[in-house]
Amino acid sequence: MRADVHSFAAAAPDDVEGLARALRDRRIAAADIVAVIGKTEGNGAGNDFTRAMATQAFTRLLAEYLAIPERDVERRVMLSFSGGSEGVITPHYLVCTKTGVVAPGEPATRKCLALAASRTRPLDPEEAGTMVMVRETEAAMRRAMSELRVPPDDVHLVHVKAALPAVAPGVIHPPRCTMVHARAASALGVAAALGEVDGDALTDDAIATRLELYSQVANVSAKPGVCASEILVFANSPYWDSPCRIHHAVMRDIIDIEPVRALLATAGLSTCGQLAPDQARRIRAIFAKSDADPSHSIRGRRHTMWTDEDFSDMRYSRCVVGAVLAALTGTTAVYVSTRAEHMGPPGGGPVAVIVDET
Repeated sequence: MRADVHSFAAAAPDDVEGLARALRDRRIAAADIVAVIGKTEGNGAGNDFTRAMATQAFTRLLAEYLAIPERDVERRVMLSFSGGSEGVITPHYLVCTKTGVVAPGEPATRKCLALAASRTRPLDPEEAGTMVMVRETEAAMRRAMSELRVPPDDVHLVHVKAALPAVAPGVIHPPRCTMVHARAASALGVAAALGEVDGDALTDDAIATRLELYSQVANVSAKPGVCASEILVFANSPYWDSPCRIHHAVMRDIIDIEPVRALLATAGLSTCGQLAPDQARRIRAIFAKSDADPSHSIRGRRHTMWTDEDFSDMRYSRCVVGAVLAALTGTTAVYVSTRAEHMGPPGGGPVAVIVDET
């Protein structure tokens, strides 16, 4: 099996020309596409229409090249878009591909990027944000890891589009069917599958409250109206082929650069100042989760991200983390997503980098 990640800049939320050109030139085959993950320039809030624009544009394009109805595209390909490209963050999208069907019988000496998609069963509104969602996410994770043939230590990023089923008109809204609880339950499901938390000790009361329990690799967003969670697991596997490897670290707060420096060193990149252009070009993708610290302070000093009513705390934290990562790596194509319940410690978050090693 061979995994790859292709990055394209986007001139607008519905700009699909980069992928369209790659499909026309046969540099990418539509049948090999597992996921399209992108950053759009919306506000990232509930009224962010740019995510729907991007989803619609990629749905039309992929339906044409896959020769299937548009309604069937998202059953074949994960389409996951995060709004908010504040500051230096470049709107862009990543096309994840997988080719081949049979893994080699014997492991290679070098571990390469590997990826596997999975999904939960459809969830009812009453199950969203509960231990049912935790267990279903955990089970879907284990299926993906089995396909990749990797232990938990080789998993470096789990991208989840969490289910948030629609509630029928006139029905009392279940208290846990919220974006917060859906993200939190999904992240804990990832953590349980990887042994980062004791899954047997989890309860409904821990979800979105016991934030000291977290995953170091989960990157979860919730999408209203989606009934089944979609999961994409990125790992390094000796049974796969790829020009890339993936590495991860955890920022303790949104200005914590030392774990990122260590991550870059692990990837064979310089840790002295900003990456030189030739090294920056080796970076295929950067993923991060961020949040304004709920304690209202960073390293003992007060911050105002939660109390400034002119600007959303989400946009502040995305802007800061995007700038920090861009300054270190020399690239602005960074995927920073906010709201990080159980994804890294409160006020911090996971970072993952996919690097071309050829």
